[in-house]
Amino acid sequence: MAFTAFSANTKAVEQAPRKKGWMALLLLAPGIAYMLLFFVAPFVQLAITSLQAPAADDGIGHYVAAWQFSNYWDAFAEYWPHILRSFAYSIVATILGLLISYPLAYLIGVRVRNRPMMQGILLILVIAPFFISFLLRTLAWKSILPNELIGTHFSVIFGLTYNFIPFMVLPMFASLQALDLRLVEAGSDLYASPITVFRKVTLPLSMPGIVSGTLLSFIPMSGDYVNASREFLGGTGTAMIGNVIESNFLQTQNYPMAAALSIMLMVIILIIVATYVRKSGAEDLL
Repeated sequence: MAFTAFSANTKAVEQAPRKKGWMALLLLAPGIAYMLLFFVAPFVQLAITSLQAPAADDGIGHYVAAWQFSNYWDAFAEYWPHILRSFAYSIVATILGLLISYPLAYLIGVRVRNRPMMQGILLILVIAPFFISFLLRTLAWKSILPNELIGTHFSVIFGLTYNFIPFMVLPMFASLQALDLRLVEAGSDLYASPITVFRKVTLPLSMPGIVSGTLLSFIPMSGDYVNASREFLGGTGTAMIGNVIESNFLQTQNYPMAAALSIMLMVIILIIVATYVRKSGAEDLL
């Protein structure tokens, strides 16, 4: 009888992980279905489109299924300046945004931590631009900036920096808000200079927020097509890869070219992001 009870307990212990596994899978099912429907399926269709060839009737926007990998080389050969320009703009805007956002996040998350009213007001001011359309904000700067600056590299980088600053401030604020100020005080008690305390204590502990904020800004910047558009802050010689993709999809209807450029943009961003995260020591974000 004791052996029977022991066997029953053993089976119950073995079945418990299985039940938890099925329960976890059941809970994950909606998310998995969402990813399959709205990410995997469109990506597969995009990859198929990128390999299509022009139809025999040579009609505009008429393409047939094929394995035309030369579309990728043609896209790169024709639009490599736009690819380089896009990432150059994005890198410069990300660096500028970091230089502006970190002091602001430090002010909100550390300096006024004990003043809830002031902290709340500053946070509201950071997120206030979200209550206005992205397009309207960008169009407003077209009216504010001098005409001599519109359509230049400066205006596009300025627009990118301005529009994505909130995405950079908030993650860094969350990281600095969780910073244990006793560690900062300990550094001061050990006669370290404020610069040394910042470099050895504050900056390393806020690195997850810096990495998250820069990624949340850099990734959408790379594919942005609003700021560089002639209707907004762009001009001749400022078109980014997003403008090229939009033009090929909606105007010339060169769907394989647009799809190939989209996948190339995605792959390049993944390589840059993976390298950046590994170099910054925040591999847990991957």
